Amino acid sequence: MQIHTIEPGESIYSIGQEYGVPPSRIISDNLLRSVSDLAVGQDLVILTPTLTHTVTAGDTVQSIASRYGTDTNAIYRNNPILGGVPEIYPGQILNIAYETPPLGEIYSNGYAYTNIDRSILRRTLPYLTYLSVFSYGIREDGSLIVPDGADELIALAREYGTVPLLVLTSLTERGTFSSELAGRVLSTPELRQAVVQNVADEVVSAGYGGVDADFEYIPAEYADEYAAFLREIGDALGEGYPVFVSLAPKYRADQPGLLYEGHDYSQIGNAADRVMLMTYEWGYAYGPPLAVSPIREVRRVLDYGVTEIPREKLLIGLPNYGYDWTLPYVRGESRARSLGNQEAVDLAQTYGAVIRFDENAQAPYFTYTAGEPAASHIVWFQNARSYDSLLRLVNEYGIWGAGVWNIMRFDPALWQVMNALYEIRKV
Repeated sequence: MQIHTIEPGESIYSIGQEYGVPPSRIISDNLLRSVSDLAVGQDLVILTPTLTHTVTAGDTVQSIASRYGTDTNAIYRNNPILGGVPEIYPGQILNIAYETPPLGEIYSNGYAYTNIDRSILRRTLPYLTYLSVFSYGIREDGSLIVPDGADELIALAREYGTVPLLVLTSLTERGTFSSELAGRVLSTPELRQAVVQNVADEVVSAGYGGVDADFEYIPAEYADEYAAFLREIGDALGEGYPVFVSLAPKYRADQPGLLYEGHDYSQIGNAADRVMLMTYEWGYAYGPPLAVSPIREVRRVLDYGVTEIPREKLLIGLPNYGYDWTLPYVRGESRARSLGNQEAVDLAQTYGAVIRFDENAQAPYFTYTAGEPAASHIVWFQNARSYDSLLRLVNEYGIWGAGVWNIMRFDPALWQVMNALYEIRKV
C-alpha cells in the first residue's frame, strides 16, 4: 500500500502512470465520485494486487473464493466496488490478493444505529469482527428500551460472519445519558439484578454474541459498582458471550470530571473481556477547532491504558467523521457541524480549498469561505494518512484491535488502510 497526496496539476491518469496502476483501479479502490475535480492535498490509497481474476460466465463470488482458497469476505474487502454483494459480471477484474499485511492481525468492531443505510452496512460488514448495535436503554423498572430494527442488523451481521453485540447504555427514553439513572441502577441491588437478567435474556433470545456496555457520566461514588455490574453481566451470560465496555479517554487514575471519575480502568480491565478506549472528540461540536483524534493525545491515553488494562483486551477508538466550524469560534455559542470524511473532501473540491496535513496532530484540515454574508470555515477530518498513523498504534502498543465510532458513513480510506496493514480476523 502507498498513500498518494494529490499535487497541483495531477490527475488520476498521471497518478496511475506514476505507480503503474490502471486509473480504473484507483477509482474503484477509492470509490471516487469525481475524477475531474480532485482537491489538492486529497489522499488516495494506491494498491497493487499480487493476484487478480477476470470473471467469466458462470463465476460467482463464492466459486472464485473457493478456487483461490480464500473466502467471500476477503473478496469483498479487496474489491470495495462490489459493495459487499455478490453481483459480478463477465470481464470484470477482481483483486484476489495483495502482499501479506505487514503488521499481523487485528480485530475490529463498528458501531451502528439501527437506521443505518443497509447498503453501507453490507459494504462494511466484511471488515468487521464485531458489530455493536446501538443501542439499548434502560427504563426506571429495569426493563430494556429495545431499538427498532435490531433484528435485521443481527441477521445481516451473521450473514457476513460478524458477531453482533448488544450495546447497553445509560440512555433514557428521551435518548440522553443520565447520571441519575446510572446511579440508581448501580446502587439498587434489585434494579441492578433486573437489568442484568434482562440483558442476558435479550442476548440469548435475539441472537447476539455478547454485550457492549457504554455507561457515561457515572458519578465517582459508583465506580466500584460499575465494575461489579460488568462482572455480573459476564457471569449471567456465561462462557462464549464476551463483555465489551467503552471507556472515556483518561491520562491518569485520578483524572477529574464526571466523564472520567466513574471509569476505573484497573477494575474494569479485570471485569470486562474487551475494553475500547474512546480516543476521539478532542475536537467536538461545542469546542474550539481541533483535530478529532490528535495523535499525541491518543498516545497519552494508550500510555496510561496499558498500565491498567491487559493489552490483549484493549481496542483503540477510531473516529469516522470530522467537524466544520464557522469562524470565529465563540465559546458557549459556536457549534460545529459534523460531517463525513468523504463529505469533507467533496467540500474542499467544491470551494477549491487546499487540504493540509498537521504533522503534530497527524490529521488533515482545510479552510474555505462560503455563505451570505460570507463566513470563514475550518474543517478537521480523517484521511488515509491519519488512519495509517492511528492504526499503526495497534501494532506498536501490542493491543487487540480497533473500534470505529461509527459506521453510519462508509469511508474507503479507513477500511482500505486497515485491510492493507492487517489481516482482519473473524471469530
